Amino acid sequence: MSAAIPNLAPQSEMFASFRFGVFFFAGGVVPNPLDIRFKKVKGLSATVKTTPLAEGGQNLYTQQLPSGVEFGNLVLERGMVVGSPLRLEFDAAMSLFKFAPSNVLVTVFNEAYIPVSAWFFFRAYPVKWSTADLDAEPKNLLIESLELAYARMQIMRV
Repeated sequence: MSAAIPNLAPQSEMFASFRFGVFFFAGGVVPNPLDIRFKKVKGLSATVKTTPLAEGGQNLYTQQLPSGVEFGNLVLERGMVVGSPLRLEFDAAMSLFKFAPSNVLVTVFNEAYIPVSAWFFFRAYPVKWSTADLDAEPKNLLIESLELAYARMQIMRV
């Protein structure tokens, strides 16, 4: 009698980059229902830092030893919103130098809008706010950019 072997082959399905959601958790647990729509998310990256180690008598190369993980800042772009909880948090950080770190979940959905992958950012806080140039010629939305630093990122595969 043989046991069934589960299918461990990786999924070959490709996912669209425009089906995503961003969810903020105030105090780490309470979801913010207003600040969920963004035009673009950038900065989903992690890099292993290395330290060179020269071996005695070896002059041709050095060993590269892992020494830590470095994360890029999370950058969110959206049409400018006034009075949202996230905007108030950015205003407090930039004007009063008061910070209230929160957890952030960025999720990618499939065609049925079922989560297929996610990135969880622990203790994120504002470090930069900017807006697109004001221009009287084109009739475009005013886009604001919100940049967050965070303690660490956890990749989640659903």
